[in-house]
Amino acid sequence: MTLYSLLDLVPVPEGSSPAESFRHSLDLARHAEELGYTRYWLAEHHNMPGIASAATSVLLCHLGNGTSRIRLGAGGIMLPNHAPLVVAEQFGTLASLFGDRIDLGLGRAPGTDQTTMRALRRNKDQSIDDFPAEVAELMDYFGKSRGPVRAVPGRGLEVPVWLLGSSLYGAQLAAAMGLPFGFASHFAPAMLLQALELYRSQYRPSARWPKPHALVCVNLVAADDSATARRLFTTVQQQFLRLHRGDAGELPHPVEELDGWAPHELLAMERTLARSLVGNPDEIYHGVKSLLVETGADELMFNGPITDHDARKRSFAIGAEVMRAL
Repeated sequence: MTLYSLLDLVPVPEGSSPAESFRHSLDLARHAEELGYTRYWLAEHHNMPGIASAATSVLLCHLGNGTSRIRLGAGGIMLPNHAPLVVAEQFGTLASLFGDRIDLGLGRAPGTDQTTMRALRRNKDQSIDDFPAEVAELMDYFGKSRGPVRAVPGRGLEVPVWLLGSSLYGAQLAAAMGLPFGFASHFAPAMLLQALELYRSQYRPSARWPKPHALVCVNLVAADDSATARRLFTTVQQQFLRLHRGDAGELPHPVEELDGWAPHELLAMERTLARSLVGNPDEIYHGVKSLLVETGADELMFNGPITDHDARKRSFAIGAEVMRAL
């Protein structure tokens, strides 16, 4: 059976607060554990009122204390924002607290805008060419090297490292380093199939990962009837429009109709959200089945941008029911 996992962006719906979102994330993590989800990942974002997962490792500790079996991790930590040693210490701490339940997914984007990127005190001389060396440095801290600088805790813990991306770059680097790869088709689906083919064809086996492991992340908005699911999906559609216009805010509640869209905005939205799974259980079943045939994914990860907490839990429950039925 294909593994199924969950991505939580810790959404902050309009009229809510990060504190309430944290309570909902803990409840959702426990729910996902009961439903048989393999992983529960958070993603680092900054200066986004609708996403409360900026302090990713801190929130993972909160979730770890409230769960017992499900794997927890970052999907991902935006490595250029941090010194590799600091990330190794943080995830070494998590691994020391929660054992072999911790994953570390790494991305090379800042997870924010250019102004906020500067506020994060990133090295202005940094370039994407530094990313492979930084990944290697981080992995060395988890090894057993006795060099002059050690991650304490972290050294010798061998925390699993994943590479994440939405282009061919991440796929190629993951293949070269013999690491599992996650593709972000929930917001950038265009290169999905090309990236997976490149990753598999160029994969160099590693001791921990003798075979490639490809994870595909998609939006999942499921409900017991199709009309409800389509209405719930207007949340992510509105969110896209706001981001497209440079007006990020709290996660908007569903609406009956989408008004005020220019034709080019509708086209861009449809392309961006093309891999979303929306509908009733039967529609989700056929959508997932088709996606697995098309991609051969080893693992699916569902992102659920839904403002109503109970509806969100039901959506992920339908996702789990579908995966177990395949």
